[in-house]
Amino acid sequence: MLNKLWGFMILAGILYAVFTGHVGDVGTAALDSSKEAVTLCITMLGIMSMWTGLMNIAKKAGIIDALTRALRPVLAFLFPDVPKDHKANEYMAANIISNVLGLGWAATPAGLRAMEELKKLNHGSHIASTDMCTFLILNISSLQLIPVNIIAYRSQYGSASPTSIIGMGLVATALSTAAGILFAVMARTIAKHRKKKKESPV
Repeated sequence: MLNKLWGFMILAGILYAVFTGHVGDVGTAALDSSKEAVTLCITMLGIMSMWTGLMNIAKKAGIIDALTRALRPVLAFLFPDVPKDHKANEYMAANIISNVLGLGWAATPAGLRAMEELKKLNHGSHIASTDMCTFLILNISSLQLIPVNIIAYRSQYGSASPTSIIGMGLVATALSTAAGILFAVMARTIAKHRKKKKESPV
């Protein structure tokens, strides 16, 4: 779907440039953007390598394990149907920690593994379970203490103060996470109520 959307936008832009006589500008912009994309990738590669390395050091030092244990009460509240010692909890905790530190790219592998484990608990059904939906909402709304990616983008494009986004980013993601958790809890409560209603004798 996204490929079709982007394809439509690109085609619409080219057609508009043709009819307005700006085809040359489109070609120039495409070349300049290609160069910027490569430069940005190199910048982000360095930043992500540094933070991923720090995450590995934290893992070996036991910091990640300690944070995972600290998150267990939160995970038990949000995912009551997931067994306490199930592997999904470990992957979900790693994903949450990475997102909180602003390492969205580093969080992705743990998030995918968590979804695989949650799918196993859902008996391989093609319909997402409540736990899978809750995890997705939590992942998307993710609280971020240090938005590393955004700081890197702002630095790359010449921002005078790349880190000035931290305060507002923290407020915005705190609100989005609170809203996501509230919605997930309400959805779980409604789902349980409907299930009880179906199971109760008429």
